[in-house]
Amino acid sequence: MAAISSFSSHPNPNPNPNFISPMLQPYLEQQQERIQPEPPPDDGTPHDPVSNKDIGDSSATTDDNPNSSTTIPNPSANANPGPIKLLHVSFNQDYGCFATGTDRGFRIYNCDPFREIFRRDFDGNGGGIGAVEMLFRCNILALVGGGDSPQYPLNKVMIWDDHQSRCIGELSFRSEVRGVRLRRDRIVVVLEQKIFVYNFADLKLLHQIETIANPKGLCAVSQVAGSFVLVCPGLQKGQVRVEHYASKRTKFIMAHDSRIACFTLSQDGNLLATASSKGTLVRIYNTHDGSLLQEWLAVSSDKGTVHVFSLKASSGNAGSERSTSPPGPNPSFATSSSSLSFIKGVLPKYFSSEWSVAQFRLPEGSQYIVAFGHQKNTVVILGLDGSFYRCKFDPATGGEMTQLEYHNFLKPEEAF
Repeated sequence: MAAISSFSSHPNPNPNPNFISPMLQPYLEQQQERIQPEPPPDDGTPHDPVSNKDIGDSSATTDDNPNSSTTIPNPSANANPGPIKLLHVSFNQDYGCFATGTDRGFRIYNCDPFREIFRRDFDGNGGGIGAVEMLFRCNILALVGGGDSPQYPLNKVMIWDDHQSRCIGELSFRSEVRGVRLRRDRIVVVLEQKIFVYNFADLKLLHQIETIANPKGLCAVSQVAGSFVLVCPGLQKGQVRVEHYASKRTKFIMAHDSRIACFTLSQDGNLLATASSKGTLVRIYNTHDGSLLQEWLAVSSDKGTVHVFSLKASSGNAGSERSTSPPGPNPSFATSSSSLSFIKGVLPKYFSSEWSVAQFRLPEGSQYIVAFGHQKNTVVILGLDGSFYRCKFDPATGGEMTQLEYHNFLKPEEAF
């Protein structure tokens, strides 16, 4: 299903010579020989077969001709005037970097210390990048067009090799792409009601999954080698589907009564955190047996607030038994339970849930994503308004976090 094609119709971006890419040696050829496809899980439930007649929803092409790209234009030739519009922001897999898509290209930043690593701006009337997915810190990224003037069609995932400064492959679909997730061995593409899993080395389609309407492109994948876990919405409201590819098992979890708003996986895929559209409860599940390990209360009126919770369950032993002790070198800290827990059989369930022990209040009016920083007891917060916060919390006392630094990464003077 892979074929040779030229990408000369997609002009190359303008690499600003002031930004030197730290990307590693070309990635795909290193993976070509050692990656073997894993079969889809088999738990007795019907799976969508992967056959030629099903590929009508998608197609893949690769470009093996290094001379097919056009000449890189002069950076001063950028014809996009006015302020930059931010379309997308996301962390890489280890949360040490983040990527942004703008109405004229994309940029890569380091979190600690904060600095812009490099940018790629496109010439011409297009340039909008609506999604950028990094693969740790290697030279491969996945791009999807976006904005009022998208650089690429909204129904395509472009595989960008920054070592060559060009696209080396593409995945095409019948409908718009809602999200992309990368592992070292897999590419996962999320559509409105379907998810496709591809082998990274040759773009071979391995599995496809039907989901409930998923306009946000919700999907999460584990990152530990040898164990591929994928989580996506199920076919019912409030349901999540967990695919354990190594053990060929599928687990369905009724996580909430209302629609799923977001979820995330631990790196090893053992623990799953979910939140519903009501925004009142955050729940932690064991992905192997679907058991509820912990439940937190995040007050829905606290808009624009980042909460830090204590995790009692250790990810390493989530597959076998629950843990009530701190998970090793990065100990958790005591949480405060609701004072109404003694009548939990009478009042709604959330009155017996645990409260967050550290908070940071953000300006309202923007959307944010958050991750734990590489320094102990720190969090990094990114906003679609261009804001970057790094904050520290005290694991002994909790309470309000301390802001360590702030930047607006859309301003030129904040680039370094």
